[in-house]
Amino acid sequence: MRINAVIQARTGSSRLPGKVLRTLGGRAVLDRVVDAARDAPGIDRVLVATSTAPGDDAVAEQSAALGVDVVRGSEDDVLARFVQAADEYPCDAVVRLTADCPLLDPELVGLVAATWRNAPGHDYVATTLVRTLPRGLDVELARTDALQALAGTATGHDRIHVMTGLYGDPDRFRCLGIVVAPAADDLRVTLDTAEDADLLDGLVEALDGRRDWRSVVSVLRSRPDLVARNAHVRQKTLAEG
Repeated sequence: MRINAVIQARTGSSRLPGKVLRTLGGRAVLDRVVDAARDAPGIDRVLVATSTAPGDDAVAEQSAALGVDVVRGSEDDVLARFVQAADEYPCDAVVRLTADCPLLDPELVGLVAATWRNAPGHDYVATTLVRTLPRGLDVELARTDALQALAGTATGHDRIHVMTGLYGDPDRFRCLGIVVAPAADDLRVTLDTAEDADLLDGLVEALDGRRDWRSVVSVLRSRPDLVARNAHVRQKTLAEG
């Protein structure tokens, strides 16, 4: 069973334009996400899915420079972009990663992939059904045929957020969640605002090359000054995109 990791990436952002190409610890954010996906056990191919908008030419060029295959599709219909990626590079399941999560842990990606391989009857396996990880370490996997089925019926924000239509309809799709303990879902290590960037700059310096989720949590628990840098940032709702 082939599992492809698809990283959605674009330069457009209402709160922090160009964030996926921003430099973090001497490297582009996108580079860090690609490395995490490549290093994850059980992933057969890594793709970057961006849009055909001219502003995303830079994303395609950076991905190509990294030696990653690129799929370009609709700017607004991200679900269609993922289905396109699975059509162009056939696989049995797709791991969805987002390019604004530069601290992704390859072991978590591999855990989600391995969990599905052991229980392939599930349409959706993720760390997000019951959130226990810091926001920004999320990993979602969907069977390709489930994504294709969803694409035939999904509307509204389900086309933007790709997999909400799967876990939002548990009578139609079989879902399985992964949790960790102790919970650390009060922490935020995603990149969406200037305040997030400020935290990530300090956190990457403090991590000194470590990238496992336990180290991320450990550093933040010991550094309330870092946590305070983006503690007030409100996560956008699904309706806000």
